[in-house]
Amino acid sequence: MSTIASSTFAIRQARPSDLPAIEQLLTDADLPTAGVGEILQANAGDFFVAEADIGAARETAVVGVAGLEICCDNALLRSVAVRPEWRRHAVGRELVHRIVSDAENRGLHALYLLTTTAEHYFPRFGFERVDRRDVAPEIAETVEFKSACPASAVAMKKTLC
Repeated sequence: MSTIASSTFAIRQARPSDLPAIEQLLTDADLPTAGVGEILQANAGDFFVAEADIGAARETAVVGVAGLEICCDNALLRSVAVRPEWRRHAVGRELVHRIVSDAENRGLHALYLLTTTAEHYFPRFGFERVDRRDVAPEIAETVEFKSACPASAVAMKKTLC
């Protein structure tokens, strides 16, 4: 568990049973859910969730999510979302660090992402804005690039190796 500003959460690999909580987080954040269920069913380990004890009963709930969509030697960083009350507690930062580390450990060449709201957030992790025409072809063919995200979304890239 990570403890930040008296808030405790743990990051773990997602399980297929996390799908409803993940989809709710994404919907609440106005992020696309297209393809998430398929990725979780095929390889839940491509997604990480942050769990925390919430409420008076101290029940455990998913408070953050981040995932990879592997495409050949590259991947799409997608579905990064944190419950509003858990923002500013390093949940998103820890999730992105875990995803980047996982991608590096897999020997992937680059991570790409699309964002309509967080262009200024991701450079701290080494992502740089790129023209959508310069995105690896297999990434450009993902549902997220082709239809789930608007054409106005900013494309970003982090070279890994």
